[in-house]
Amino acid sequence: MVLCPVIGKLAHKRVVLASASPRRREILSNAGLRFEVVPSRFRENLSKSAFPAPHAYAVETARQKALEVAGRMHEKDQRAPDVVIGADTIVTLGGLILEKPVDKQDAYNMLSRLSGREHSVFTGVAIVRCSCKDGRLRTDVSEFYEETRVTFSELSEELLWEYVHSGEPMDKAGGYGVQALGGMLVERLHGDFLNVVGFPLNRFCKRLAELYPAPSPAPGRGPSARSNALDHLSGPQGCGPEPPGESEGGGGEREAGGSRGTGVTLPALPPRLLELVEGLKASKALVAACRLRVFDFLREAAGAPQTAAQVAGKVAAPVPGTERLLDACVGLGLLQKMERGYSNTELASAYLVSSSSLSVRDVVLREGDGSWNFCACAELADRAPLSGEALPCFPDSPHGPARLTARRVAAAFDLSRFSAACSLGGCTLALARELAREHPQLHVTELDLHAVGQPPGQEDTQRMRCGTGGGLLLVETPARGRPRSLGEYQLLLQQHGFGDLQGAHAESGLAAVLCTRETRPGPQ
Repeated sequence: MVLCPVIGKLAHKRVVLASASPRRREILSNAGLRFEVVPSRFRENLSKSAFPAPHAYAVETARQKALEVAGRMHEKDQRAPDVVIGADTIVTLGGLILEKPVDKQDAYNMLSRLSGREHSVFTGVAIVRCSCKDGRLRTDVSEFYEETRVTFSELSEELLWEYVHSGEPMDKAGGYGVQALGGMLVERLHGDFLNVVGFPLNRFCKRLAELYPAPSPAPGRGPSARSNALDHLSGPQGCGPEPPGESEGGGGEREAGGSRGTGVTLPALPPRLLELVEGLKASKALVAACRLRVFDFLREAAGAPQTAAQVAGKVAAPVPGTERLLDACVGLGLLQKMERGYSNTELASAYLVSSSSLSVRDVVLREGDGSWNFCACAELADRAPLSGEALPCFPDSPHGPARLTARRVAAAFDLSRFSAACSLGGCTLALARELAREHPQLHVTELDLHAVGQPPGQEDTQRMRCGTGGGLLLVETPARGRPRSLGEYQLLLQQHGFGDLQGAHAESGLAAVLCTRETRPGPQ
């Protein structure tokens, strides 16, 4: 979900995060920002003593990170991204800057200094807006910093070493992560929590609002309709849907019933609804590009940018429509557009080219072709009763999503108390393989139910029985609505004698629950 209208100001721009930090990536992704990750190669060797205050050091480091990435990307293809975001987080205690520990002893020393005391966490952020003129890169840099004050409890030597040996401190400024195990060290916090995690989202959004102010509505008119990077997919100008308040025949506000002068105006369209419409356009663009093998053709061009006419000739499509599709993919962060033409981004090369080992192109086409039975059932529910025909089971391809998520699922819980596992109806060996790899003591069996929803036979039923003390690992992708809460899972599973629930988010959009059979359920 995009936080409209603030994060939406970058929705149609090529945005790059100049950081490899998974925490910054997660914060910005959760806010709905689309961006590429290009880690900076800037050597963080600035002299700390040369800066009047610790926050100035963090800001300058963030600035250098972002400028290095902007310059490198411009030099590579003569086109810089629209926006590069750089960030640097430091922990300070009494003016002393504590960065990432170099080893476990250094981590222990840092945490010992912080024990029972208040310290400050500064994150410097640089937003670099890029443009090109006569082949030269021009940059406009906006900088800021955020401070959060954190107080640790008095910590015992045993607790500190236990935390150090967890490995968590080693890649974090100050030697702790407040969003994970390190949260148990913190007694109180004053300021932005996400700033301590690694990126001050609130302040970032405020700065975006300053850099990209909303246009003032014209006199006598309502707010202008939101622009959209994919609006041109609806056809030539004038052929798309009419924006709210822009109907032919005058510049007044739209009114209830289509009449004018009644004094009753229609409210603005809900941002969430507009997001859903935009998401539909984005999905259609992705499916169309995959179906036409646009990403494959650009890969076959050996990295040389291709014009819209060249791509149109290869995919046997009209040039104007092809150009609109390519520009839409640029807006989605799937293609790069340079003076010489279009080329794949790293994201498209990794996941949308057919020959890639991580390709999910077949999954995109399958979903786009309407084979998602939930949608089909929803459309037909009021037309005819459901038949006894079983829903088809789609075997997951070698490059499908199961392969990409199974490892996270297998590692989400401690399964050392179990000696055997039976993977049911997955139509793929991906999870079974990862369970066996992650937990060598498990004897793993894959039981492929022939079709989703088909009742198992007597032999299958015997194999599927779970006795007292046995575990159930339930994995669900909440693509058909909001994800279930742990409480909802508990109510559902208690009916079948399961308790001791543990929940985990094994992957973005993927929920996993482990529970234990406590009693045998009565006859149903």
